Amino acid sequence: MKAMVLKKVSSFQETKAPLEMADLPDPVPGEQEILIQVSTCGVCHTELDEIEGRTPPPEFPVVLGHEVVGRVARAGKGATRFRTGDRVGVGWIYSACGTCGYCLSGNENLCAQFRATGRDANGGYAERMTVPEAFAYPIPDLFTDAEAAPLMCAGAIGYRSLRLANLKDGQNLGLTGFGASAHLVLTMAHALYPNSSVFVFARSEREQAFARELGAVWAGGTEDPSPEKLRSIIDTTPAWKPAVEALKNLEPGGRLVINAIRKEDADRDSLLKIDYSTHLWQEKEIKSVANVARRDIREFLELAAGIPLRPHVQEFPLEEANRALCELKEGKIRGGKVLRIA
Repeated sequence: MKAMVLKKVSSFQETKAPLEMADLPDPVPGEQEILIQVSTCGVCHTELDEIEGRTPPPEFPVVLGHEVVGRVARAGKGATRFRTGDRVGVGWIYSACGTCGYCLSGNENLCAQFRATGRDANGGYAERMTVPEAFAYPIPDLFTDAEAAPLMCAGAIGYRSLRLANLKDGQNLGLTGFGASAHLVLTMAHALYPNSSVFVFARSEREQAFARELGAVWAGGTEDPSPEKLRSIIDTTPAWKPAVEALKNLEPGGRLVINAIRKEDADRDSLLKIDYSTHLWQEKEIKSVANVARRDIREFLELAAGIPLRPHVQEFPLEEANRALCELKEGKIRGGKVLRIA
């Protein structure tokens, strides 16, 4: 099978093509696993974190990609949830132990044996992949393969972030950064909290205009003060500065939710600018988002179909995965980027 493979940690300053096209043996599904013929795979900022070593794969070479949509090609021994031809999706969570307290309480995203798709196991930048059947999800018929891909992570992690924001209808929500996840969160927020207003902080006028187009009542720059104080702000950026700036816009008792697997080191000095009275006093909270649980993906797919939520996507053929990643690195974003595999 054809796959785009990462062979080592590298920097985009050194190379614009960290992935190489390769012919790999077809994977064979093990016990209670399914083989998926991949049709599309979303491109996520977490792939940049893997490539540049902020959350490196434990072994190389590895096939990246964790916003996977395809059809079941074969079932391994004991796998009975799906039939051949069923359309399924796979997200960031590839597997967990299933027996620890976190798993038993539905918080397998915190399991010490959490394994990530496209990092700890080969993912969807390939024609085929395997996954434990318990970590695959039926895709609602409403969505095309390209639309469904970003739902598997950008949408699901956005849904978890929105739940952790502890927002009530009528309270103001802020979004800092406006990429694949945030543009879905904005639409979700309108559906779940119809009396709440959404304010967006984004670095480019293009992103700000896109946010207003999708219904934000206000959109400004990362450092701009919001016209009203906000109950919750969700940060979807890879940088520290937007998170620090967001704290100034929270109302007393407000919560900042940081939706990122890792933060980059380039602007770490921004943390030195935190002033207790300005940024943290009056019982403001900071909450991180760690991965996703299966509940998040299941509930979100049902919600997305009910809204219905239509992601904005830009498609690339598999062999242009490096170009899609470079555009993501350079901030050329409008919705989600999706690789067309087959």
